[in-house]
Amino acid sequence: MLKKMYNKDKKIMENSKNRRKFLKNSALFAVATPFFGLPTDTFGNTPSNYANKNFEEPSRNIPIIKDTDVLVCGGGPAGFAAAIESARKGAKTTLIEMNGCLGGVWTTGLLSNILDYTNKPGIMKELAHRLEQGDAQYSAKVYDAELMKYILDQMCQEAGVEVRLHTRVTAAYTNSKNKLEYIVTESFSGREAWKSKVFIDATGNGDLAAQAGCGFDIGSPETGKTQPASLMAILVGLEEDQLVNEGLMVPKGKSSEPSKKKLYQEIKRAGVNASYTMPTMFAIRPGMMALMANHQYGVSALSADEITTATIEARRELNSIVDGLRSLKGVWSNVRIANTGAQIGIREGRRIHGLYTLTWEDLKNGSRFDDAVCRVTFNVDVHSLEKDSGGGYSSHSTKAKPYDIPLRSLIAKDVDGLLMAGRCISGDFFAHSSYRVTGNAVPMGEAAGKVAATASLLDVLPQEVKYKMGN
Repeated sequence: MLKKMYNKDKKIMENSKNRRKFLKNSALFAVATPFFGLPTDTFGNTPSNYANKNFEEPSRNIPIIKDTDVLVCGGGPAGFAAAIESARKGAKTTLIEMNGCLGGVWTTGLLSNILDYTNKPGIMKELAHRLEQGDAQYSAKVYDAELMKYILDQMCQEAGVEVRLHTRVTAAYTNSKNKLEYIVTESFSGREAWKSKVFIDATGNGDLAAQAGCGFDIGSPETGKTQPASLMAILVGLEEDQLVNEGLMVPKGKSSEPSKKKLYQEIKRAGVNASYTMPTMFAIRPGMMALMANHQYGVSALSADEITTATIEARRELNSIVDGLRSLKGVWSNVRIANTGAQIGIREGRRIHGLYTLTWEDLKNGSRFDDAVCRVTFNVDVHSLEKDSGGGYSSHSTKAKPYDIPLRSLIAKDVDGLLMAGRCISGDFFAHSSYRVTGNAVPMGEAAGKVAATASLLDVLPQEVKYKMGN
């Protein structure tokens, strides 16, 4: 990746006249150059148009709109916790999120279920209490996504976090000492630059770290294949008691293999060959159920084209499943899809190289670390990389003991001044399949926020902060 090195606070000059000329010529080219008989994108370009071609973007003067202590990219489970903890520690903190709400997979993804959170203190425990008090929690781990959005807004506002929604990081720049110093974003406000003392990548896919030039791994070490994506759906027109009595669901947000297998058989009886062989359904409210019933295989989280195709195909499959179930009558007579996730659920993206890489040996041995940020109790959970391998999930014969995530796995190896939190931390394929669930993302974010705030206020690097969980 090309990394631009420049002096502190020096602005990049823009040739606006050339930029206007380029845009005008681009529009004319798009109109005047049609292609026939070949697949095209929405701009009329064929794949051959992209091969071995580059465009050198004209330089421009980008306004630096914020100079802060800690800047968190990504407002999901890890990012919101990182921002809150940083602000509570006294650092000026900004949280950037690409969607129109906080929560990430919890809200835009409609996950509706928090895994591996019961032994987590701090912000995770506080959030669970707020969900319960705000009538957002139907059972111990099941929540109402709409109220989750509202509660996350409240918590960030109370902590003094400055939140910017609808904003995506598109570039990152280090200084001459290889310390991350600026990022660039795109939003309704256009292209903007942000400066910070310390940054936290909580984007899930490790977008910020990759932009900054960090090394990363992705997918299985043998094949490079990644775990499938899934699109959640919220169903209405169903009765929890009836579904439980039929053995299609377990009460109060729980799940069981027999209920999943029976639900799969019902989907087959409806004439649908579902991509996921262990579908899960659970109640969120009386008459409102969450359904996870699809796998989109072979999808790269780094490809907008593949994510687009996967999302459209997943939505088609979910509608086919629900229409088929409704045709069976009985308990399904009135079932309808009320909503599907605005964002398809991505299980696996980049795993950014950190100062320590968690491995399957750490899980097998139940490793303990002096700089632990949380203890994971979730097992290895690898969803089938292709339907031919079962279409469900497996522990791959790896029995994980409760193990620690060390702070060192949250500190970027290749760039200074950058931490990671959530599923993009440093770990191998099997370790990632365990720590990736959101009940672990929250304490990771909390630890990253605490260290980032301390580093910014003391003007030191994150790895120079003396950290101890609970302090």
